[in-house]
Amino acid sequence: MPTHQDYFRLIVYAPALVGDDGRPLCVVHGMERALPGLRLEWTASEKEDLIAVSNRDEWITRDKTDGGFPFLCNDDDDNLVTLTGLENPGGPCDQPQFEVFARLPPNVATSAAVDVLEAVAEGARAWWGHLTPFLAAVDIAEQTAPTLAGPPSPPRGLPALKLPDKIRSPEIPHRMGWLNYWSAAAARAIGFPDVARDAELLSRSRRTATGGWVVPITDAPLDLDNPAHLDALKRAYERFPEIGGRASP
Repeated sequence: MPTHQDYFRLIVYAPALVGDDGRPLCVVHGMERALPGLRLEWTASEKEDLIAVSNRDEWITRDKTDGGFPFLCNDDDDNLVTLTGLENPGGPCDQPQFEVFARLPPNVATSAAVDVLEAVAEGARAWWGHLTPFLAAVDIAEQTAPTLAGPPSPPRGLPALKLPDKIRSPEIPHRMGWLNYWSAAAARAIGFPDVARDAELLSRSRRTATGGWVVPITDAPLDLDNPAHLDALKRAYERFPEIGGRASP
């Protein structure tokens, strides 16, 4: 089974589910289409035993656990993929939001990363999101201030980012990752793309069917022990000061 050191984390942030909202099924089906052969037909008991889910789609539609959808996974310890969604009642601007979380092994995440992030984000109708190797995601998470230990002290010279409730709009990303999903609204909010300034990012980016973007910071999975990767992330933060609420009012 993957360890904490060798998996990729995907998270997207979207408007809260309302009524008989079909987005949970769109997310699950989209992820399976992006990863041919994947079947998310298992869940876990309180003792973390795997339980096969019968009539899965009906179960997802019926069970709005935590304002989202229940934990799902495949039955493959060597290539574990997990997916779940929940409502965060304290999102930016005091708006509840629908958050989708996934975990993927590195061989799966690297080969199909853009397809997976696009499918999950578009299925959720997300504002923004990212897919990032776990170790890089840990350092990036430490950029958000304040920390439990006191004033912010981001690692590796990365900029300090504001708490989500201090960011002026839910469309503005809280942080960056390796692959970034920016909806059309998020892209407008941060000023992407600028053809003259974003040529390098655009050379790696994909436009989505809804007018959003999937934007890789680096070609290979983000490794902040690699000075070139760290510099690329710093340049991206410098280019988009709105991200993390750092722009002057």
